[in-house]
Amino acid sequence: MNFFHVGLRQSCRSSLRTNGLSLRVPPSPRFNSNSHPRRGYATPNGPSTSSSSSSTRQQNLRDGYAKQQQEAYARRNKSLLMYTSAVIALGIGVTYAAVPLYRMFCAATGFAGTPKVGMGKFEAERLVPVEGAKRIKVHFNADTSDALPWSFTPQQRIVSVLPGETSLAFYKAKNDSTQDIIGIATYNVTPDRIAPYFAKVECFCFEEQKLLAGEEVDMPLLFFIDKDVLDDPACRNLDDVVLSYTFFKARRNAQGHLEPDASDEVVQASQGFGEYEHAPRAEDRNKPADATLSPS
Repeated sequence: MNFFHVGLRQSCRSSLRTNGLSLRVPPSPRFNSNSHPRRGYATPNGPSTSSSSSSTRQQNLRDGYAKQQQEAYARRNKSLLMYTSAVIALGIGVTYAAVPLYRMFCAATGFAGTPKVGMGKFEAERLVPVEGAKRIKVHFNADTSDALPWSFTPQQRIVSVLPGETSLAFYKAKNDSTQDIIGIATYNVTPDRIAPYFAKVECFCFEEQKLLAGEEVDMPLLFFIDKDVLDDPACRNLDDVVLSYTFFKARRNAQGHLEPDASDEVVQASQGFGEYEHAPRAEDRNKPADATLSPS
């Protein structure tokens, strides 16, 4: 190849001299494969610098995206755990507060003959007897369960009150046994239509009453009939009201709370709910099916 180039160059020079012209032909460049490699291609000595930096950048992007995904999943799992824990805590709280809330609801609304307990709307200016109104006779009744060896009687049988007039009554309880006993009382008022207006400011119901062996105590009751009863057509011809208390021996349930030591049917009947159908207790629903079957 070099001999061909040299011969061609000399023949071109001789022909130009013959015609009186001169031409300077630069020497042919020599290619060196190790100098100035083409970008993006590998050289015999190794990969190019540009390709290596591009691969590193892509790897860094992939690592950053994976890290962001892991952080997002961690935040999502943490939020889910917090919401789940809050729902579980709320459910447990509602379970423990079901009985007190139910009693508060009955006392606030007078549901099923439960007398209303004094609330904010029964302020002092409302506790004024309505002059000229017809008096209502309140009859007092007292009962005890068979498992409670107490004597429980009202100190008065009948009290006549005006709507809006406060009245104080007393019950007497005596422990006839030789042991200290804790009792709990439930109450009810009839007829049911008077319950929303029969309010008790102070009473001994749903509170533990501990009597020592042979002890006798007086239990006060402060109540009134709201004067709004005069505006209710259903109570227009109402002359008599019966307030009943029933004392039960107390026991502790699975949660450690005191409750009447009697069947649910008896307790509900003492509160005026005997004619209503009730759902089974949570502990009864959780019992296995074979535990409720009688042995053969």
